[in-house]
Amino acid sequence: MFEPQDSPRLFGLPPGVDYSAELLAGLRTRLETQPPEAMARVTLIVNTRKMAKRLRQLCDSGPDMILPRICTLASLESVWPLPGLPDAMPPLRRKLELARLISALIDRAPDLAPRSALFDLADSLAGLMDEMHGEGVDMDAIDALDIADQSGHWARLKSFLAITRDFDDRDDCPGAEARNRLVTEALLARWQAAPPQGPVILAGSTGSRGTTQMLMQAVAALPQGAVVLPGFDYDMSDSAWNALEDRLGGEDHPQYRFRALLDQLGLAPTALPRWTETAPACPPRNAVLSMALRPAPVTDQWRSEGPLLTGIPEAMQGVTLLEAPSRRTEALAIAMRLREAAEAGTPAALITPDRDLTRQVTAALDRWRILPDDSAGTPLHRTAQGRFLRHVAALMTERLSTELLLTLLKHPLTHAGADRGAHLRLARELELHLRRKGLPFPDHEAITTWCAAKPEERQSWCDWLGDTFLAGDLPGSHPLPALAAHHSALARRIAWGSTPGADWPPSWSDPLLTPAGPQSLAVLDELALHGPHGGPASAVDFGNLLQNLLSSGEVRSAERADPLIRIWGTIEARVQGAELIILAGLNEGSWPETPGHDPWLNRALRKQAGLLLPERRIGLAAHDFQQAALGPEIWITRAVRNDEAETVVSRWLNRLQNLLSGLPDQGGVAALDGMRARGKAWLDRVDQLEAVTPTAPEPRPAPCPPRAARPSRLSVTAIKRLIRDPYAIYARHVLGLSALNPVQRVPDALMRGNALHDVLERFITETRDDDSGVTVARLMRIADEELAAQVPWAQTRMQWRARLERVADGFVADELARRTVARPAALEIATRGTLPALGFTLTAKADRLDVTPDGKVMIYDYKTGTPPSAKEQEFFDRQLLLEAALTENFGWENFGAAPVLRAAYIGLGAKAGELDAPLEDLSPADTWAQLAELIGAYMQPDKGFVSRRALQKAEDVGDYDQLARYGEWTLADDPVPIALELPDG
Repeated sequence: MFEPQDSPRLFGLPPGVDYSAELLAGLRTRLETQPPEAMARVTLIVNTRKMAKRLRQLCDSGPDMILPRICTLASLESVWPLPGLPDAMPPLRRKLELARLISALIDRAPDLAPRSALFDLADSLAGLMDEMHGEGVDMDAIDALDIADQSGHWARLKSFLAITRDFDDRDDCPGAEARNRLVTEALLARWQAAPPQGPVILAGSTGSRGTTQMLMQAVAALPQGAVVLPGFDYDMSDSAWNALEDRLGGEDHPQYRFRALLDQLGLAPTALPRWTETAPACPPRNAVLSMALRPAPVTDQWRSEGPLLTGIPEAMQGVTLLEAPSRRTEALAIAMRLREAAEAGTPAALITPDRDLTRQVTAALDRWRILPDDSAGTPLHRTAQGRFLRHVAALMTERLSTELLLTLLKHPLTHAGADRGAHLRLARELELHLRRKGLPFPDHEAITTWCAAKPEERQSWCDWLGDTFLAGDLPGSHPLPALAAHHSALARRIAWGSTPGADWPPSWSDPLLTPAGPQSLAVLDELALHGPHGGPASAVDFGNLLQNLLSSGEVRSAERADPLIRIWGTIEARVQGAELIILAGLNEGSWPETPGHDPWLNRALRKQAGLLLPERRIGLAAHDFQQAALGPEIWITRAVRNDEAETVVSRWLNRLQNLLSGLPDQGGVAALDGMRARGKAWLDRVDQLEAVTPTAPEPRPAPCPPRAARPSRLSVTAIKRLIRDPYAIYARHVLGLSALNPVQRVPDALMRGNALHDVLERFITETRDDDSGVTVARLMRIADEELAAQVPWAQTRMQWRARLERVADGFVADELARRTVARPAALEIATRGTLPALGFTLTAKADRLDVTPDGKVMIYDYKTGTPPSAKEQEFFDRQLLLEAALTENFGWENFGAAPVLRAAYIGLGAKAGELDAPLEDLSPADTWAQLAELIGAYMQPDKGFVSRRALQKAEDVGDYDQLARYGEWTLADDPVPIALELPDG
């Protein structure tokens, strides 16, 4: 197939050609004079399984031929068996063994790392070990590093790196990368003794890893061996190639790895022959992009060589530059172009490393029922099964909260065995009960109480809740297999529901329903198999491990995708082609991605040890970009802003724009303007798609219901709302709407107020006849008991106790003073009064009534917040004034009408003390008369309940603001009366 030669045999294919198709074309050309069976003697070593699949598809598409042997870099033994080599250690077993060693290290020195990072550290350490094996770096090289000025950091790392030495000493179970190197070394030794006589061609790899580069050198030296480099830039000048000699300065260049390989083989880059003579889709664009991506030290060559570029308008004619104002607009524009391609039957591919962007594009395509063929699939932990397993793991690690309970109860895979409808109805009823009661952490008692209301409907379902959700937590440490078994049994029981099954429901075991089910179960099976290597662990550690394992898996959709619309990763651009290529997310941090943090070795130490530099990933991404950007029609897109701030344009796009902007005489500026104009046309289409017909905003409402529908009974606290926000009274008492409490109650002001009210009520009750018990110590003891019973958050209890303790001395002193004037007579006592002429009833409940020896009443109300000022009480907050009027006109339960000596707020907030109601300015008689006037006004048919009439602050949020369409109108707008009628019947 090849003529003998003394030098290694390397070929290249330029970017912009279909690499896989040209690889086969070159094979056919070289074997066209030989019999058909000669192709069967050819061995192709390709870098990925996807490339192997594409080559087989191209062979099947004709003309008829005998297939060559195709293997990947990871499956060399399928062609050259190498008995005697140890099997690679399963990745999970390796992770667990490393995690066990790291856990023991953290237990001895807790300041080294948090336990939550246990499995991430294990993965990172395994990655470092793989890299060391791949690059042929042993621990002796690490120990010999110059660590000047890094002694403190290095001392911490040595304890971790000692683990790698222990693993390297084990020859029975090497890691995957270590075994790959063993395979390569064994194969090279065999070839040294007896080189294969048939053609061996290594294709598709850039030689970015040490093991791969070693194999490439060996294949190039075989008698009938050859290496075909993908995306080799034949437009680079000698000076540009020479600028890549410095590793630190040139490794982020797309051609750096080729220069390093050619240097080791003693070959000149400018003399590399082409595998085929097929020209790229647009040769002038190859030259422009090659010039734009020149190594940074020689970009001054733009001035001298840039004016020599020709055909710039032709080069950029097929390129569209779309600079969207937001990521959403970028995704929608891409989706619209892909839709047009689907309608026209044009093969199109979206290429980007930004998975969030691809999800947005997929969601936008769903508007037109287009499902793209996403090669990456969906991360397993984001599937319904993955989320379900993570929620079940949370049951084992934390106290059952209302949020977690309802999240699982509503999950589509919960109670999937039978009676799903009845389950959803009961879950809804339980949710409303928990919201109404405000229970942050439901327990057996709460569920039993709710069940007792309708035992015939709820008993079996509640028994299932008790056996699963309320019995899932596992405190302490347990063997990892036991944790895995408990989790699996719990998940299966929840999935089946109150009618258990023998195995998993069909939604898990049937791959035709969803491929995520079997893959999720495979994760659990693997965890059970290798769990014994992990040692004991806590439920929290198990949850972190499960999250780690699920995050590393991906699932392809079982639905039939559109074969013309594809989403590729950047590597796939090397081996596949399409008529339309969309390169999206061209911003710094996205493409190229920001190099990840290395917890082990910094950049300088990596260079000393011979390990890979962070720029390697940038250089690989640059090479992928260069290949992908040279197709027939190219879109380059970016968002000018993300959700947080302005974005920074990708360095490659920035260079291309700068080069074109500096070549106006060659048509560079006009070409760039044309690229932007084509992108702007699609942005205009997005604006048209998103355009909405303006509708007139709703006016500020002031509904006027019939008198029969207006409230005839309110509490004294509702009068404040009637004055400040009448619409809230209309919504609550006329429409019968009440705000839905949040799913998960948090320690808010209402809970604090209720808890401290109970503390003071109990304190006053216990000491009503014993003034000697009015002490700070007793108050704080009662507070401890009540807070422990009512507040389930330890930190919140401590904070609220501390706030009460700060005012306890003042409260006790004031309490003793109050008792010298009047004695506590009643706590939490109710009353009501009527306005017969209006048919209206006012109700009230006082925190406390004290009575003087001569029968006069003192009314007290506890305030954990800031009490209202005298002016606020006079015009808005009339609670105490109205209670005083009720006292003098109607009396209280078991108390007749009596004169009011005093009404005051007792502050328990930041400012302790007492604040009197302005009885001297507004007597009870005047207050009652003004109430009659207020209620009488709101009984008039033409009186509207205005929204947000006189709120204390403009930024205050009302429960019914959304119903009133606040935001479409402002407080400066006049209210519009809305006449309402009672419905018929």
